Amino acid sequence: MEAPQQILSVKGLKKYFPIRAGVFSRVTGYVKAVDGIDFDIRSGEAYGLVGESGCGKSTAGMTILRLINPTDGEVLYKGKDVSTLDKDELRKMRPEMQIIFQDPYSSLNPRMSVGEAIGESLEVHGIATGKERRERVISVLRECGLDEHHFRRYPHEFSGGQRQRIGIARALVLEPEFIVADEPVSALDVSIQSQIINLMERLQEKFGLTFLFISHDLSVVKHISDRVGVMYLGRIVEDAPKKELYSSPMHPYSQALLSAVPTMQPKIKKERIILKGDVPSPSNPPPGCTFHPRCPWAEEVCSQEVPVLKKAGTDHYVSCHLVKEVT
Repeated sequence: MEAPQQILSVKGLKKYFPIRAGVFSRVTGYVKAVDGIDFDIRSGEAYGLVGESGCGKSTAGMTILRLINPTDGEVLYKGKDVSTLDKDELRKMRPEMQIIFQDPYSSLNPRMSVGEAIGESLEVHGIATGKERRERVISVLRECGLDEHHFRRYPHEFSGGQRQRIGIARALVLEPEFIVADEPVSALDVSIQSQIINLMERLQEKFGLTFLFISHDLSVVKHISDRVGVMYLGRIVEDAPKKELYSSPMHPYSQALLSAVPTMQPKIKKERIILKGDVPSPSNPPPGCTFHPRCPWAEEVCSQEVPVLKKAGTDHYVSCHLVKEVT
């Protein structure tokens, strides 16, 4: 069987936000939200990006789609660098790359009916109007578990789970190949989360979608992802196939995160790794490995040299001085 082709390649991606102060709003520093990340996503794959709140996951997703412009680095989608496309070229590529936002209510215009919100992009890109537009919107609503009579209703008339289905339908109506799902279930009840995850898995299988699934919930990421990247303070510290990462994490931060995930078997006791200190500020990250102030096994080299993402196993990459590189 032929291996799936690579659809997205992120190389050295950075996004710094300037800090301004004083009467003249001079730049006094930068918030390094994304500080040089690298990862690849294959066609039809779901790549999970996990980490604590504030680590730069959502910023990375929006920068990849050029919803915000990167400071440096490359985002290659099917070989084209998205970060260098002009306005017209980017507009042509938009239907292929869509996003599902975290908050399904604030991402929908309360003055627009569901049919208008989903069908707007079809008119903007000149894909369908009139009767054809209505038929496509109704079709995608049904794919997402809603009905034709929802077409004329407004966002406030729906529950949180239904609104997220509308958000998914809006992303799906342009028939994209790649979707960034930015914490799509974090604002929902646990009982609804499973329904939305199952819906996304079904849509992925039916339409051959590729997902970048951003979340801080490791149990959700385990359910939907094929590969997982672990972010800490703007950098990816571990990148591995899902089964390998969850069974044998190598980076100390990954180990600490996974030790906090509840188990379904109460008789099995897990040793919890408690991290000391607080997450450093992304405007003033520590030298060397940014995790070393909280790492239980940090050595002198960790505070002096920035570790690179190196191969530590079959398709397993770790950014840690204490892990030996495999050739």
